[in-house]
Amino acid sequence: GRWPTGGEALGVAAGSFFGAGVCSRSPAHRIAPRRAALPGPARLVSPRAVTAEEEVPTSGLSEDAKALLGKGKTPAPFKRLMAANRAEIAVRIMRAATELNMATVAIYGYEDRFSQHRWGADQSFLLEKKTPNAPAVASYLDIEQIIRIAKDKQVDAIHPGYGFLSENADFADAVVAAGLTFIGPPGSSMRSMGSKDAAKRLMEAAGVPLLPGYHGADQSMATLAAEADRCGLMDGSPVLLKAVLGGGGKGMRIVRKQSELAGAVASAQREALASFGDARLLLERYLDAARHIEVQVFCDSLGGAVHLFERDCSVQRRHQKVLEEAPAPGVGHALREELGAAAVRAAKAVGYVGAGTVEFIADSNKPDHFFFMEMNTRLQVEHPVTEMISGLDLVEWQLRVAAGEPLPLSQPELALSGHAIEARIYAERPAANFFPASGTLLHLHTPADTGETVAPPSVRASAAGAATRVDTGFVQGDDVSVFYDPMIAKLIVRNGPDTLAHAHP
Repeated sequence: GRWPTGGEALGVAAGSFFGAGVCSRSPAHRIAPRRAALPGPARLVSPRAVTAEEEVPTSGLSEDAKALLGKGKTPAPFKRLMAANRAEIAVRIMRAATELNMATVAIYGYEDRFSQHRWGADQSFLLEKKTPNAPAVASYLDIEQIIRIAKDKQVDAIHPGYGFLSENADFADAVVAAGLTFIGPPGSSMRSMGSKDAAKRLMEAAGVPLLPGYHGADQSMATLAAEADRCGLMDGSPVLLKAVLGGGGKGMRIVRKQSELAGAVASAQREALASFGDARLLLERYLDAARHIEVQVFCDSLGGAVHLFERDCSVQRRHQKVLEEAPAPGVGHALREELGAAAVRAAKAVGYVGAGTVEFIADSNKPDHFFFMEMNTRLQVEHPVTEMISGLDLVEWQLRVAAGEPLPLSQPELALSGHAIEARIYAERPAANFFPASGTLLHLHTPADTGETVAPPSVRASAAGAATRVDTGFVQGDDVSVFYDPMIAKLIVRNGPDTLAHAHP
């Protein structure tokens, strides 16, 4: 099997290019995989064991890896890598590791025992529940057990993916303390950016633009009311309340009238305390017509830092991204350089190492008026659109930087080409307000045969011309579990440098 990375001609939508059918069944029926009764590939990748003595082959390596071989550098930063995650992102991580001739180790919860990321690894190990009634996600949050498995199986490095433990500073510190390499920033950087109020103070000192607002320690109603008026509430301009440790829209309230402020503060504080164990709020001016523009940054441990251009993630539902594209429409060269420079300053301010994303909010009518929102200290779900326009493998970059290597390219060497869009494909019931669906994937049709690469390596590596890519952790016949996120796959399309990528029904 080959990994689902390649593409065909561009310009068809998820609705017609990517079909999926889910049949709901009771948990009692989810005892054994039913792939034998359904046509389609049985797995996404064939595992390939690697030994220290094995000669490094060049077939199957990315173009970047081949180039590094020519410079006398080893294409394998580590011998054995653990993907401490599940589904699509675990498959994605192991694909990069396999192309670099690294052995892969997967972990899986009991509910994931038939999952593709388990079978796609060279070795996979069950995460045991501490108690029989523990929730399914608890297995992937068990720091002690994950590190114990890694050490027992002689893993060199752990990649956390996104979600779960990816932004847990204690996990990052524990991995390093165990003598292993954490594929991500140091715990100190995570802590600096993990608290929105502290992060804003750091950004202010670094000269990164901020929305007018308040992120102080005094949380009294009198202070919040005064600061809201200072941000324009008394003149009719809306303000936004945010939980200091928030995410996913929790602890967030829009306030348009002074009379609504007290109730909104109380409601946001309750939700923040219940969700994050911290009721503190920050307050900032709310932009009704706003765009979400984020910048991909990369830093090494030697002081190098670059940005890999921007993405527009303004198409959202319930504060969750649905479509992402790169480069952002309407962002010219000068603004791109300004956004990138601000993002790099933000990363350097916290001693960042690895891949990170600095998120900005911008006025829709004046995108050059942009302001810092937060920094995600991990690889983003939408990283493939950046890979599509840059021709780079960001997971490979993560591995090399974590191994102590300098950034493979400097800022002047980075080039943007083409335009890419990513659509997240979910198992949902549209008639039930898009509520998550579960059951067996009776039908799964993708732009290319799952697990095969259609676009030649030269096209994938150069970001030249049209291409289509599918990142997924499922094949036909798999079960979509009730226990995890219902995302089945990500469909990423790219057009050449002279035209925009587009989708139509």
